[in-house]
Amino acid sequence: MFKVAVIGASGLLGRALADELAQQPGWQVAATAFSRPAPGRIALDIRDAQAVEQFVEREAPDALVIAAAERRPDVCEHDPALARALNVDAVRTLAAAANRRGAWTLSISTDYVFDGTHPPYQHDSVPAPLNAYGHSKLEGERALTESTDLGCVLRLPLLYGPIVSWAESAVTSLVPAIAASAAPAGQPAVMDAWAIRYPTFTPDVAFVIRQMLELHARGDAIRGIVQWSGDEPMNKYEIAVRLAEALQLDAHLTPQRTPTDATPRPHNCHLASTRLEALGIGRRTPFDTAIRQVLAAFPWRGAAQA
Repeated sequence: MFKVAVIGASGLLGRALADELAQQPGWQVAATAFSRPAPGRIALDIRDAQAVEQFVEREAPDALVIAAAERRPDVCEHDPALARALNVDAVRTLAAAANRRGAWTLSISTDYVFDGTHPPYQHDSVPAPLNAYGHSKLEGERALTESTDLGCVLRLPLLYGPIVSWAESAVTSLVPAIAASAAPAGQPAVMDAWAIRYPTFTPDVAFVIRQMLELHARGDAIRGIVQWSGDEPMNKYEIAVRLAEALQLDAHLTPQRTPTDATPRPHNCHLASTRLEALGIGRRTPFDTAIRQVLAAFPWRGAAQA
């Protein structure tokens, strides 16, 4: 029996990962959640060091994946204490507890540890975050490496996948505005056409993590920093155009060519996935194929009112 603890299994990535791992014969998943408890999920506040210690001691996982985080840049900017508690201190607590049990820890990080001026970024490129979110995730990377010798950081870009609400991903969060712009009296929706993103499908990431876990199960754990990314560059305006096509909506979209976000965001943080690819790890579902799967599984009619 190979046991994996998925921390934050109710989130966008955590659900995809828990689903992927549950299909593996001989594997057991200990899935935790905080804001969305459900049957089969263990309630855990990762800010509670004692609760974390008790969870790891009781479940005794062979590996632990930290998919819980505060990932909203604007929230991190305005509440740096919350960002530190979830993205730094909790990572340190979890990694240290796992290390005491000899469990491998995988912590999820972000392309926002880079400033976006010199892509593509390798796993050993020098980080230079522009905002509080990027800073907190970079500190979280360091917290992991300081807490365990049996750990790995996986940096990821913009994620999308099966959702429980439109707002859960920055990709699907565009749908209500797209739908409203297509209404008979709808106003054009202004979409950012400045920042270049690489939307990455959560079931693909889950597949990648499962492959990494298989290496650990065979005694060949990956350490240090690795990165995974979709390979289709697009800005939010281009994403919105493709969403409108998938939804068969005659949307009225206007590109915004200069940055307007109050929180600074990088221009292009393309992550090179070469370290994982060299190990034969990876899977990429084309964006148009994947987003249609997401939309087909989530009712979008009335999205303008959602």
